[in-house]
Amino acid sequence: MEVGEGVFAYLQRDGSWYLNNAGIIPDRKLSYLIDSAATITRTRALIAEARRLGVGDRVGMVATHHHGDHTNGNAFIDPSFLISHAAVPDELKQGFAVPPAGLFTAVDWGEIELRPPDITFARELTLEIGGRRVELRHLGYPAHTLGDCVVYFPDDRLLFAGDLAFEGGTPFALMGSVRGWLAWLGELRLLDVETVVPGHGEICAMGVFDDAERYLRFVLDLAERATDAAISPLEAAYDSDLGEFADWHNQERIVGNLHRAMAELSGTESGGTVDVAMAFADMVTYNGGPLTCFA
Repeated sequence: MEVGEGVFAYLQRDGSWYLNNAGIIPDRKLSYLIDSAATITRTRALIAEARRLGVGDRVGMVATHHHGDHTNGNAFIDPSFLISHAAVPDELKQGFAVPPAGLFTAVDWGEIELRPPDITFARELTLEIGGRRVELRHLGYPAHTLGDCVVYFPDDRLLFAGDLAFEGGTPFALMGSVRGWLAWLGELRLLDVETVVPGHGEICAMGVFDDAERYLRFVLDLAERATDAAISPLEAAYDSDLGEFADWHNQERIVGNLHRAMAELSGTESGGTVDVAMAFADMVTYNGGPLTCFA
């Protein structure tokens, strides 16, 4: 789908676990991809669409963060260079490309080889892509992860938001920060943007960030009440009514989000260490079995 002049969004529906969106910017001299896909089969499909749109052999890539649905295909694509935020190399080493058995429903991931970035940046990096100015931005806070970056096309009023935006899906802050994400949202609203390509879900407008803010404030409120009551994130999730958010994909993320929010309320710094394995185990329990994945 063309979302700017010569800029295409590659959507993977339905946008739930590991079904992410990517970007394709064909150019005669140097094309760009924004993110890859979770499995080798899905990465092949992304490459085929990129070739159809005119992407040649010389390709630069941008990773909006380290999660496997956005990076697993990077080595298979074998770009001329890969750009990310400076936190991504360590996050790749500490995370998992292929989830542990039993965590998700069965997926044929293919042979995944991690590809570290060649170029990193701390706060901003400006590129020229297809003759236009493109800004990569990290706003200085953990949010979805430590190393989130957005890709901003000011002339097109276009933003590839990575997983700072889930259209119709539940935001997931376990590996980042609820409070940091809220700070990001305040600053993202200052950008002159008409079209948002979310990390998951359909093309949308800036209202997607209003939805995220309401949800994250709901999580914080629930975490405060759970902390006061001295109950666990899983107990708090069982006791909660998701209300307007109940129809979003992957409701079980409420448990992981509560693990993060309650840790922050207990003094863990934004982006600090939490027990990710326990949080995922609690999400599986809340879900009544392995998390549903269609990748």
